[in-house]
Amino acid sequence: MAADEQVLTIASDIIFKEERWQGLKRDNLDYYLDLIKKYSQFKLRKDVESDKSFQQIIPYIIFNFKNQYFFYSYLAGDKRLINNCQLGVAGHINPIDLKPGEDVLMAGMMREWKEEVDYKGNLIEKKLIGILNDERREVESVHLGLIYHFTGDSPQITVKEKDKIKGGLIKLEDMPKYLEGVEGWPEIIYKEYLSNIE
Repeated sequence: MAADEQVLTIASDIIFKEERWQGLKRDNLDYYLDLIKKYSQFKLRKDVESDKSFQQIIPYIIFNFKNQYFFYSYLAGDKRLINNCQLGVAGHINPIDLKPGEDVLMAGMMREWKEEVDYKGNLIEKKLIGILNDERREVESVHLGLIYHFTGDSPQITVKEKDKIKGGLIKLEDMPKYLEGVEGWPEIIYKEYLSNIE
């Protein structure tokens, strides 16, 4: 993390004005997106990393090709994330994502997608499936996940930073064994969303 990195945030008392939920919120998503678009602000990341009065906005992309889903784990980087399995490509939104005529949330999400993975195919569907709040552990308690589901027409997806991340596609029915003992966002996304996909 650069000392001067700025990230998109929203005040917790604004986003949680109606309710402070735990887990994956699946309803009223437009209402919460409107709040984020109206009241979000960039703040120094170092100032909000442990400040629960702000939520850092994190687009989190689940990807599938047919019944196979992208799955990866960190080999290096943030100590809180090493060996932490993930089901999504995720990252902060930065001022570089502010572009005239573009939605900053979509711009940030697609920048992160292009930075993290090499995908040789077409994305045939992109949809927001929920907003995730998890206050059980410190690292998640200051982040709010915008959970998107991308579907592609090709299985050719690889991670770019192979020295820091290992990943690949796994079948949906095999996911529970990969998630054994895993807590946090992947656990919630699987239990509250993916496990219900037929």
